[in-house]
Amino acid sequence: MRNLIVDYLTERQPSLDYSSLRSLSTVLASNFWADLERHHPGIDSLRLSVEISTAWKARLASKTIRARQPNGVVAQVTEPRARASMIKQGVRAFYLDIAHWALDEPERWGLWAAPSPISEGECSHKKAEQQQKSWADQRTRERLPVLPALVRAVDRQLKEARARLDALNAAPLGSAFTVLDETFTVPLSTQRSDGRPRTAIDAHGQRRDFGTEEKAAFWGWATIEILRHTGIRIEELRELGHHSIISYRLPSTGDTVPLLQIAPSKTDQERLLLVTPELADVLSAVVSRVRNESGVIPSISSYDQHERKWNAPMPLLYQWRVTGEDRRIAETTIRRSINGALQASGLVDNSGNPLRFMPHEFRRIFITDAILNGLPPHIAQVVAGHANINTTMGYAAIYPVEAIEAHRSFIARRRSLRPSEEYRAVTPEEWQDFLGHFERRKLALGECGRAYGTDCNHEHACVRCPVLVMSASDRPRLVEIRDNLRKRIAEAESEGWLGEVEGLSVSLDAADQKISQLDERDSRKTSPVFIGVPVFERITGRTIDNEEPTR
Repeated sequence: MRNLIVDYLTERQPSLDYSSLRSLSTVLASNFWADLERHHPGIDSLRLSVEISTAWKARLASKTIRARQPNGVVAQVTEPRARASMIKQGVRAFYLDIAHWALDEPERWGLWAAPSPISEGECSHKKAEQQQKSWADQRTRERLPVLPALVRAVDRQLKEARARLDALNAAPLGSAFTVLDETFTVPLSTQRSDGRPRTAIDAHGQRRDFGTEEKAAFWGWATIEILRHTGIRIEELRELGHHSIISYRLPSTGDTVPLLQIAPSKTDQERLLLVTPELADVLSAVVSRVRNESGVIPSISSYDQHERKWNAPMPLLYQWRVTGEDRRIAETTIRRSINGALQASGLVDNSGNPLRFMPHEFRRIFITDAILNGLPPHIAQVVAGHANINTTMGYAAIYPVEAIEAHRSFIARRRSLRPSEEYRAVTPEEWQDFLGHFERRKLALGECGRAYGTDCNHEHACVRCPVLVMSASDRPRLVEIRDNLRKRIAEAESEGWLGEVEGLSVSLDAADQKISQLDERDSRKTSPVFIGVPVFERITGRTIDNEEPTR
């Protein structure tokens, strides 16, 4: 089986990138076959029985992880596996590919061809995609309104970090200085080549590295600004170089506009984005920071984690100097700088916990904000670099504006056709009469259900009225009225009052009907409800005559 999986991955390798190939190998070798060998020792064939395949699917539906509980204790918990349908899809493709290849190369793949234990319906992950869409839209709607506050917070954090660093550089060795209402002490020892210390000691005796704080604040500010103005992916952000900033002369007016060239990443397609004045300021600050003493951005080699290969040296913008060497800023460092800026801002989510931003959420916010402000979806698709416009619309967490506006227009048109007197202000007398209507609906036998402004058609003969609303507590009173009607009917018959008998009989029938309705309502509450699934007694049986036919 190991050789089979290796051969299969080798056959698929030319059409897959490294990350997809690694994910497929994890699905086949770990999630599928290793699990079968662990729970069904001795298995050596892809032809699985119904019991084995059913047991594997049940184990695949959940996973056990270690999670921190609310009390701080780390424990093992079992939760549903979100990628279960994707794993089934990969295993089903494994079976179908081998069956298809066996037709062309039976000597190589025919031995392993077997029916797929997974049907096409089991690979559907539409529900998971809908849940992911709802989760992402909720996070986007929660973070879009607080984005201006985050931008102000990171800008303030950067200015404060620079003020502390400038104050440290200006203070003599061994002296104390105050900045931003905080007092620090400069140590006598130096750690830099220019004779200045890297750290200062605060009022609590803690040593703080102002250089590192300023560096983290700058890259956190730059990352948030670039991501919110461009909507690019984090791998595209780390691949931005000095040559990515280009200019273009408009043929109509002759004006020169700056453009940002995004290198091919996920869809292997490059694209050009217009550089706004705000984005130009950020890029200018980044370029000024990474230039060396000669005014040139160093060209450094970078490692592509997705393709697992080293790229040619390029003047990348996201680089810094570490121990005398120019290095590319790691993705974890970028994420850490964003989280540090969020923590310093003090923003919280709806549950009161500290707000967290993932780099990709700035992309969703950028697309959502662009479409809400009138950018056509097909233009947003080009700007975002999506191959399918449905992907772009999936990123946009918008409300059904067209349906809401159409409904409001319908209400406005209907209101314009109705008499204007219906929309005049209600007088206090009319309002009191309206409230008194509901007070007058309370009767001895329940409540009257007639509409406001209508008269009683039964001359307050409530027992006969079909709109009388009664409850189970009114049944004793109704039974008393029914018994009294029977006595009055008997008296009228004995006296020969035939007209009185006819009227009382109508009231008696109405009372019996209302008592039956109350009894039926109570019986429905206490009896089991038939939901349409027939039991064995409801099935009509048939008998078949097995006599031999006559010849």
